[in-house]
Parts: sequence; structure tokens; C-alpha cells
Amino acid sequence: MTIYIKVKDDTIKNIKFKTFGCGAAIATSSMVTELAKGKTIDEALEITGGDVADALKGLPPVKMHCFNMEADGLHSAIDDYKNKLKEKKD
Repeated sequence: MTIYIKVKDDTIKNIKFKTFGCGAAIATSSMVTELAKGKTIDEALEITGGDVADALKGLPPVKMHCFNMEADGLHSAIDDYKNKLKEKKD
């Protein structure tokens, strides 16, 4: 799973994902993008796997790891954005 973000004025203006996996992985990827779009970077960093689970109203127990995987992916995309921003300033 890969998440791509476009940030302007510290707000996620556009967000996309590429996920190879089961339907649960695709559904959670889609939901995390819906939850993050339009939020500031700091607000998006607060999105948890629990938030994704609540928005989707659950998954079968064997697929529960997908919630955290997608939230972690979002946080990694934001960390990557922050690192690139820092490199530009240095």
C-alpha cells in the first residue's frame, strides 16, 4: 500500500492510494483517504486505526489489522512530506 498526498497551506488538498490486496485492504485505504482529505497535517496525524474502523463500522476479526496498516501508511506519507519539506529548507 502506498499513499500519496498533495499539501497546500499545511492542508491535504488531494490524497490517493495504490493498494494491492484484499477487499478489506482496499476499503480501509479508501476510507483513510476520505478521512484525511481537507485536514491539516496535524489533524491527519491524529487519525488512528480506530477512526478508520469506526468509519467503516468494522471488518471481520481476521481483517482488523488493515485499520492500523492504513493509518500507519498515512502517517508515513506525512513523515515523508515533512522530511522533503525540511530538505528544501536546508
